[in-house]
Amino acid sequence: METISLAGLRTSRVAYGCMTLGGLDRTRAQATVDAALDGGITLFDHADIYSGGRSEAVFGEILADRPGLRDEIVLQTKCGIRLSDDHGPKRYDLSYDHIVGSAEASLRRLGVEHVEVLLLHRPDPLMEPAVIAHAFDDLHASGKVGAFGVSNFSTAHLGRLAEAIDRPLVANQIQLSLGHTGPVEAGITANMPGRATGADDLLDGSTARGVRIQAWAPLAGGAFSHDDPAPEHAETAGAVRAIADRQGVSPLGVVLAWVLRLPHGVQPIVGTTDPGRIAACCAAADLALSREDWYQLFEAARGHRVP
Repeated sequence: METISLAGLRTSRVAYGCMTLGGLDRTRAQATVDAALDGGITLFDHADIYSGGRSEAVFGEILADRPGLRDEIVLQTKCGIRLSDDHGPKRYDLSYDHIVGSAEASLRRLGVEHVEVLLLHRPDPLMEPAVIAHAFDDLHASGKVGAFGVSNFSTAHLGRLAEAIDRPLVANQIQLSLGHTGPVEAGITANMPGRATGADDLLDGSTARGVRIQAWAPLAGGAFSHDDPAPEHAETAGAVRAIADRQGVSPLGVVLAWVLRLPHGVQPIVGTTDPGRIAACCAAADLALSREDWYQLFEAARGHRVP
């Protein structure tokens, strides 16, 4: 599999998202991680809230059993979402104490001394960039986090935060797939009637700042790769199937290849726990979609022609 650079490290073009790992028994969790490794995946994406922290803990158990594995992979985790509890409703928290405390708790669950990348999971309307910068500085100085990034941030959020911190943001993890084409739409509908001037363009806005785009839910939940798609997805699924049959690959690979075809160097985060589907996702990194096939899928997904 092709590799790309993230935080100065060489990582796999496709990354593995560990969101549901905590819901698996140990044997199946190990098989899932092995399937990702066998496919050439080296970046494993976590978050403190995945399965209530259990996903990180399970991964930590796997690392403990295979100590040499730690040096072969890149660990990324996220913080900033607090689920409803006795103290309040679901909320975002990018305070100093929560960023630092969450990162340290993730390290304990993973059983490691540091992670290569820490992302802020969601923009917090109450966030103070100077406070975030302080948390980043302390985590980096202590050797607990190598680099920092964000998730679901607009380009305006990126700019505001970048002005306050001393080190570059390395990633912005956003939703992007055939089922969520908004970031692509923003680039082609500029200057169209009814669209506000300066509307956010996550793809080019992030890339222009040197921030790697990571795509969450790049498979659109399997909506276009299932054998029996829902009626509203039938046209796109049919286009996917036709391309897959012509190229002798799986529909899942075509769906992922659509994201990979973008020239922004997008790094998809796949989260399927099926070893066969993981293999298909890894193979997609080597699948080249023509411009015509890419636009055919885009037109089917958006439901009408491009402007």
